[in-house]
Amino acid sequence: MWAFNSVFYQIYPLGFCGAPFENDGILEHRILKVIDWIPHIKKLGADAIYFSPVFESDTHGYNTRDYTKIDVRLGTNEDFKKVCDELHANGIKVVLDGVFNHVGRGFPQFRDVIEKREASTYVDWFARIDFGGNSNYNDGLWYEGWEGNFDLVKLNLRNENVINHILSAVGGWIDEFGIDGIRLDVAYCLDREFLRRLREFTDSKKADFFLLGEVLHGEYGRMLNEMHIHSLTNYQCYKGLHSAINSMNLFEIVHSLLRLFGPEDWTVCRGGHLLSFADNHDVSRIASIIQNPAQLPQVYGFVFTMPGIPCVYYGSEWGAKADKGMGDPALRPSFEAPEWNELTDIIAKLADIKKNSKALNYGGFKSLMLTNRQCVFGRECEDERLMVAINIDSEPFWAHFDARAGQAVDLMTGNMHDFGGGSELPPYSIQIWKV
Repeated sequence: MWAFNSVFYQIYPLGFCGAPFENDGILEHRILKVIDWIPHIKKLGADAIYFSPVFESDTHGYNTRDYTKIDVRLGTNEDFKKVCDELHANGIKVVLDGVFNHVGRGFPQFRDVIEKREASTYVDWFARIDFGGNSNYNDGLWYEGWEGNFDLVKLNLRNENVINHILSAVGGWIDEFGIDGIRLDVAYCLDREFLRRLREFTDSKKADFFLLGEVLHGEYGRMLNEMHIHSLTNYQCYKGLHSAINSMNLFEIVHSLLRLFGPEDWTVCRGGHLLSFADNHDVSRIASIIQNPAQLPQVYGFVFTMPGIPCVYYGSEWGAKADKGMGDPALRPSFEAPEWNELTDIIAKLADIKKNSKALNYGGFKSLMLTNRQCVFGRECEDERLMVAINIDSEPFWAHFDARAGQAVDLMTGNMHDFGGGSELPPYSIQIWKV
């Protein structure tokens, strides 16, 4: 699967392009801005883009009106095809957000139910509708909204007409835009039989089509099998990572990695390829969470060297800040142009190493040395062995561990390294040794 060797870059298009929050119905060709960022994305080393919602919606993209039409605030289908063609021409895969659990109140079939009530032919398109109840929109009927949000109307994914409507749209995305995968919004809510149908359909359309599910917690290995998909979002390590670094307790993140990917029989997701990230469009920017800015490179050191598929959220590669408490729009801004600094340099180097390392893409995970502030772990497959050393302390540290080799090359610097009786880990450092 191509995604297992890739580095992802996430763009939230409505914010990235500076579109108004409410759908004003005015056509603007904003999505073409992505083309201007392609040189930056390539220089960063990303070779796949995950786009948050691009289809016609009421406001933020997750309240869909039309699965077949690019949001008028972003442009036309022709505009987005041009973007996808340019990305593909530059060797960059395209993954779209599939919001299939719910739709917006502007979805035509739901508007038909509001207007015609029991006489609508679309009543069964939605999970639960009670014509004897009401919602905070005072429609004279109650319906199930995602997590109580009545602007997100839950679909009935056991209805054959709904399934065919969604599969037809997905087929159109593949045929029209040539997309390479879908990120499934709130995948933990989706009907498993629907997911099986979706997997069969996308496999029939494109043999290497990638399906990524958004989940927040749970037994990832079991969920991967039950959902019939290729990957899940690794929120467990996302939370463990910034918590471990802020508390100066690397036992927390290494324990999570061993639980998920380690060599023991109880390992939850051995061989799994989860999506690794420092932040995204739903959470505070990592530069606003990590208390010591000097430790930001080590955050990305973990993201790129732990088992999984690394993903960078636009703007965070140069340390942009935003706090969730400021509201979601603050997390999803429009930057006039990309920036480049020392952090971006480090991420680009990590991306290059990750894409070109079989051990980082497919190897297991073994802890070799661990203290509160330093760790060394091994990533190994049949024909490559790497060791990763991370020091989050302001002081150097002499690490003793079994290197199983006298010398190795540090892929971060290109310098040869002689282990001798151990190795010195410089302050705030990432070292990746290829034996």
